[in-house]
Amino acid sequence: MKIGIIGLGNMGGSLARLVAQDKRFRSELLLANRSRFKAEKIAAEVGGQPVSNKEVFAQAEVIFLGIKPAQFADLLAEYQEVLEKRESLLLISIAAGLTLETLGKWAPSHHRWIRMMPNTPVAVGEGVISFALSQQANQADEDLLCELLSSAGLLVKLEEKQLDAATALAGCGPAFVYLFIEALADAGVRVGLSRDISLQLANQTLLGAVKLSQVSGQHPALLKDQVCSPAGSTIAGVASLEENAFRGTVMDAVQAAYKRTQELGKK
Repeated sequence: MKIGIIGLGNMGGSLARLVAQDKRFRSELLLANRSRFKAEKIAAEVGGQPVSNKEVFAQAEVIFLGIKPAQFADLLAEYQEVLEKRESLLLISIAAGLTLETLGKWAPSHHRWIRMMPNTPVAVGEGVISFALSQQANQADEDLLCELLSSAGLLVKLEEKQLDAATALAGCGPAFVYLFIEALADAGVRVGLSRDISLQLANQTLLGAVKLSQVSGQHPALLKDQVCSPAGSTIAGVASLEENAFRGTVMDAVQAAYKRTQELGKK
């Protein structure tokens, strides 16, 4: 089975590396990018073959489309003749906002679609991939997707109406977390720690806190309370965060990302 990836940006490149981890698919991987050099570079790193977009559409049975939402209509229109001649393909979109209904209108109706949204931590096997299937897609398609991306982290099947919300939380969320890590590190420098030590402490603090939350199964509020001693340092810091609407600001950030995701699908 040939697996094609069109668009090898940060996310497309990460998908290529994930698929290539399974030796069964490595030699069957077809890599296409606007910059041929980038396709050749990733092929040299992970295996597979650098090819053209046309070769992907003509040869692959499964195709990941890692291009920008605004490029989808033109790309699929350009290769409509090739797609019409192919038997049913599994086409997988990682574009924010584009609905399965819209995607289905841009390709011959006998092809199957999966719409998914990975986040950047899939590159280290700790990511989130949320996905939804079109009516034409089947259980075998879902099983294949999970098999191809099994080393990515958490894969979550959703109803399509939930996918934009998952994108706003898990797809955009890493950027919000990185801002928090940076802020913690800056705070460490502010109170006298070196930059290197501050960043190490900030990274490990988040890593440990997340692990404890996962393993314990306790509500985050209970875990927070366990750190807050009466009249202690932690509760003083928590009070400062609350005074500055920390939780409300985070919720507003996800809401803004959700709204923008929906807007992208309408362009």
